[in-house]
Amino acid sequence: MNSLRLSAIVLCCVVVVVGALPFSNAQLDPSFYNTSCSNLHSIVRTVLSNVSQSDPRILASLIRLHFHDCFVQGCDASILLNDTASIVSEQSAGPNNNSIRGLDVVNQIKTAVENACPGIVSCADILALAAEISSDLANGPTWQVLLGRRDSLTANQTLANQNLPPPTFTLDQLKSSFANQGLNTTDLVALSGAHTIGRAKCSSFVGRLYNFNNTGNPDSTLNTTLLQSLQAICPNGGAGTNLTNLDLTTPDTFDSNYYSNLLLQNGLLQTDQELFSTSGADTIPIVNSFSSNQTLFFENFKASMIKMGNIGVLTGTQGEVRTQCNFVNGNSSSLSTPTTNQSSEDGLVSSI
Repeated sequence: MNSLRLSAIVLCCVVVVVGALPFSNAQLDPSFYNTSCSNLHSIVRTVLSNVSQSDPRILASLIRLHFHDCFVQGCDASILLNDTASIVSEQSAGPNNNSIRGLDVVNQIKTAVENACPGIVSCADILALAAEISSDLANGPTWQVLLGRRDSLTANQTLANQNLPPPTFTLDQLKSSFANQGLNTTDLVALSGAHTIGRAKCSSFVGRLYNFNNTGNPDSTLNTTLLQSLQAICPNGGAGTNLTNLDLTTPDTFDSNYYSNLLLQNGLLQTDQELFSTSGADTIPIVNSFSSNQTLFFENFKASMIKMGNIGVLTGTQGEVRTQCNFVNGNSSSLSTPTTNQSSEDGLVSSI
């Protein structure tokens, strides 16, 4: 009975949030490109469908890329800007360096969109659309993406280092990081569910396996069977580049198994398991509810993604619509200095 009551409360919160969002930023509208670029959705979907056939991990990577963009000066495609004489790229920040993936795919989408609708669609909107379509292609929830964002003229590496939570954060630190972006505890738990797909490097969680919080012992909240299998994949003192699935059961399907894993102490990252294993935490009943009710999780994930996609957006005459996602308009790529290579591996931070 208590579980049903919680589910009803959380679902009611979703309805309120979804209903309120269009009024919180009236400039954004799902029909923004209906006249100027009517085939936008199909262009993005075609590119992602083709790429994901050979690289299914790209779907998780693009959801994460949208998250890493929005948490740094808003959803303005600042993460896509390369180093130039006047810009210090966010791609070199600690949480992004040799970690983010999908920049080449975003450029592929941008090229296809520019061929069809030159100078119309922002890179920030492409990131938002790519995240939603990636969820759909992984059999996850779909939602109407609010559109009309503009692209930034700057990047902020300092904010990237400050705002993107590492995989070693405690629950209180996670809550604070999300609250700074206007996201609440339910948003934190729902958006963390994006870890139902994707991979993580050993370097993201190896501390849990051998020397958790400098105790000299493994993390006691880690399932012992999982611990043994992870120690085989991630030897102590190893390079830390080996990959393992974030979801042990259905690693390429967007579902609620992420939360079921937490109940069994099978969360891969510390920040995953913190949601359930922190004593007395208000996240525990939310995890339980999402684990037993996938529809409820999907509804909350959709609402939280829409909410996140509204963080600090540029609209109207603010910013610009970049012709190339990696450079502000008028800044030739020949003037750029080499940017940090994106990794072919998923080195995931705490949330999505």
